[in-house]
Amino acid sequence: MIYLTSVFINRNFTIKECMGTSKNELFSPEVNEMAKMAKAMGHPARIAILQHLAKTKGCFCGDLVDVLPLSQSTVSQHLKTLKEAGIIKGNIEGTSICYCINTKNWNRLNKILGQLFKEIKKCC
Repeated sequence: MIYLTSVFINRNFTIKECMGTSKNELFSPEVNEMAKMAKAMGHPARIAILQHLAKTKGCFCGDLVDVLPLSQSTVSQHLKTLKEAGIIKGNIEGTSICYCINTKNWNRLNKILGQLFKEIKKCC
C-alpha cells in the first residue's frame, strides 16, 4: 500500500481515509450544537446575512444578493450553511424560499453563550 498523508491507496487503487475520528462524541450534545452554530457564523458574509435578516424579519435570496457584494450562488451557499446549523429557517412561498432567523435556536444559542461568557468572567 502507498501512504499519502491522510489517504492511502490499496492495490485496486481505491481511496480510503486513514484519519482518526473527530472525537465530537466525547463532548456533550450542547457543546457540539454550540460549536456547529459558532462555526456557521464564522464568516463575515454570514454575519451580514444575519444582520439583514434581523432588520427585515425575513427575505428571499434575491433580496440578499441586492444588498451583499456576492453572487447569487455564493449567497445561496451561505444560506445553506446557516440553515444546516439551525440558525435560520426557510419557508417556501410559491417557487421561492423566504429565510428568517430561527428564533428558537437563536435564543438557545444566546442562552448557552451567555452562560459561557458568565463562566469566563469568573475566571482569573
